[in-house]
Amino acid sequence: MRAQMARVDAVLVQAVIAAALSFAHLHDIASAAGQDGWKAWAYPISVDLLLVAAWRRLRTGDAKAAGWCWFVIALTASLGANVATAGLLDMDQVPAWLRILVAGWPAVAFLGGTLLAHSAPTTDELVVDQEDDAEPVPEPPIADPAPAVSVPAALVEHARKVAAEHQTRTGAVIDTPTLRARLGVPVPIAEAIAAQL
Repeated sequence: MRAQMARVDAVLVQAVIAAALSFAHLHDIASAAGQDGWKAWAYPISVDLLLVAAWRRLRTGDAKAAGWCWFVIALTASLGANVATAGLLDMDQVPAWLRILVAGWPAVAFLGGTLLAHSAPTTDELVVDQEDDAEPVPEPPIADPAPAVSVPAALVEHARKVAAEHQTRTGAVIDTPTLRARLGVPVPIAEAIAAQL
């Protein structure tokens, strides 16, 4: 237990140090590109929040492609600032293209954050939307009752195992067409088996 706590503490300390350094580099780039005062401090917050939102989408959301796209964009901004402040960039004479990128970042971050927050409805929302949009299905005409089909007990027992396996795997009760396909039997026999399950 103590070794695990030490490992967690070491990871946490490393994460805090890395975040602080990255935060400082982003601030320095924003400041060198002409964003002074509170604006220079807002840039690292914006980049880090977009990283967190994208990571959250990757871990819990449905639209993984959007999550990866915005994660890579935010990571590139963070990594770019870290590399640029390593002496590869003259901080007193920032090139125009970098000034343009820094000036345009708020719009990019706003777009990314908005899309990540509002683009992928949950499965429950999709089900509710589909139920709201669904038109009522007319009831099929009642047909004359079909003659009774005799099904061997062994086949019914096998069908019970197939149905139980299907429910365990999918969480749903097996329907007649799926049962028929799994057993390879004609429709009347599948219907007779389904009635006995």
